[in-house]
Amino acid sequence: MSGPAGGTARAATTTDVVCLGESMVTFLPSQPGRLADVPSFGRGIGGAESNVACALAAAGHRAAWVGRVGADGFGDHLVETIGGYGVDTSAVRRDPVRPTGIYFRTATDRGAGAHEVAYYRAGSAASAMSPANVPYEEVFAGRVLHLSGITAALSADCLELLRHLTAPRPGRPLVSFDVNHRPHLWRGGDATVLLELARRCDLVFVGEDEAEEAWGIVGAEAIRAALPEPGVVVVKRGSAGATVFSGLRPGPRSSKAGGAENTPASRSREGGEAEVVTQVPALRVDVVAAVGAGDAFAAGFLSATLRGLPVRDRVRHGHLMAAAVLTVPGDLTEPPARDHADRLVALDDEAWGRLRLGPGWTAADRAPEEVRTP
Repeated sequence: MSGPAGGTARAATTTDVVCLGESMVTFLPSQPGRLADVPSFGRGIGGAESNVACALAAAGHRAAWVGRVGADGFGDHLVETIGGYGVDTSAVRRDPVRPTGIYFRTATDRGAGAHEVAYYRAGSAASAMSPANVPYEEVFAGRVLHLSGITAALSADCLELLRHLTAPRPGRPLVSFDVNHRPHLWRGGDATVLLELARRCDLVFVGEDEAEEAWGIVGAEAIRAALPEPGVVVVKRGSAGATVFSGLRPGPRSSKAGGAENTPASRSREGGEAEVVTQVPALRVDVVAAVGAGDAFAAGFLSATLRGLPVRDRVRHGHLMAAAVLTVPGDLTEPPARDHADRLVALDDEAWGRLRLGPGWTAADRAPEEVRTP
């Protein structure tokens, strides 16, 4: 994915999504193996919230990233690179004392036992974000404010900032929250605070695996029961797809219906209301590198939300955006053209289930039939 150099000027039109969090310079290995054995590394960027901003900008939305970097060369690289994707970086602040965070990782999947990550982010510029130094006018300038649980783990000040940003207030934009539980960041800390933060938001993304690891909660229904307040809860279930709880409406009490995938079902809630439960299966993807997929999924879902698409289509756009990243080596890539993605999203359930996506599938001249396999 590429964009014009710079990109730091604030657009005169309303911002669609503001993403706040730490971005770091990441060093990617030149070959597989232990960090101790890798001879050299290439430089890239990494950061859950800035990844979402870059993907949304590439998808044609007005996205801004708010963060804090050091007054150093790595900070320059982050601001210039993220701005180059078309993201507004004018609200990024420079810390004259603290450095920009960096990290090194191995080439293996994050979930694999051999995966290694070496973070050098303690005391970083981003860890100094607090309620006292964030530019609130810019933070609340969008239709959506996207946050993640990673920020809460960086420092006590960062946690207080997220509590402040998720507090109820008049005119608050829709607050999107990706739980993004990172166990190594919570060593000695209490990750249940992520549940507290998620309950204060409007749209929550959470994986079944991280809900069990962070909170001891098992299963999509139990996760929803623990998160009754958000209007939309997206439970990511890995290869099983995603389950979305949404669309409160007056109606009789009823239990979750079985049946075909993609079919909304009613779910009882307090006061006799019912909500829609939408299940969407995952795509089959020939994975090149399993990094950045969660951020891409959130970006695809948010993009479709901004367009007012139905919940099923929002999830499918999330799956497609994730598939675009999974089929390239890095955290970021050019997403499929909107009309290409819309054609795939419009497939019937049987055709959707037959899709298998591999490297190069996002090319604008690829028709749905050309990416489908028996």
